[in-house]
Amino acid sequence: MIWWIIAALCAFFVKGLCGFANTLIFTTILSFGNSNINITPVELILGYPTNAIMAWKERKSIKLSVCIPLAVLVLAGSIPGMFFLKTADTRLIKILFGFVIIFIGMEMLYREKQHQKRRQSKTILGIIGILSGILCGVYGVGALLGAYVGRVTEDSHAFKGNICMVFLAESTFRVIVYTMTGIITVETLKQAVVLMPVMLLGLFLGMKSGKILDEKIVRKIVIIMLVISGGSLILANL
Repeated sequence: MIWWIIAALCAFFVKGLCGFANTLIFTTILSFGNSNINITPVELILGYPTNAIMAWKERKSIKLSVCIPLAVLVLAGSIPGMFFLKTADTRLIKILFGFVIIFIGMEMLYREKQHQKRRQSKTILGIIGILSGILCGVYGVGALLGAYVGRVTEDSHAFKGNICMVFLAESTFRVIVYTMTGIITVETLKQAVVLMPVMLLGLFLGMKSGKILDEKIVRKIVIIMLVISGGSLILANL
């Protein structure tokens, strides 16, 4: 149980600070001794209220023109994903996506060092948006989604608000599907309830840290987490 507590604290501290990456951190810490079928539903239940809390906190920075199209892509990505996963080599795809995430994260870090803000290519944004929707919808990984939102938002408040709104829509869909298919069980709910105080503590500490840190530092942390997320995705599937 100690590793579940550590995973929840670390994952949701990062969630409070950056707005994403909690799933990868939670899964990475616990995957050495637990099955994904046990990890994923617990993380989903823990993460659901965090998205609602952060979206409400940053509600003034939410842009419907950003979060609604992405939410549609994420939900649409879940539907073909059920058929796609039966035939595709998911390990290879995750590794490729990991390299894409690292590349985009490095490019974002380069742009942060430029004095003038460069105009975004609508074509590039469209491609990233489609890929991020499929990756998040099929695999539950939000790193590429974070790369997209990071490119179309001006500050960390807008980033957190919009990405958490998308996650909230995606999580609602998965809660319904997991409940109907029996993936979420009574034992899952009990374990999530036990970890709720730890999750809230991690989220609170992360959100407070975000207020203390300089805006530029927070954005760089978000980008670094993207690169780490991509690396974790590659290593986990080698």
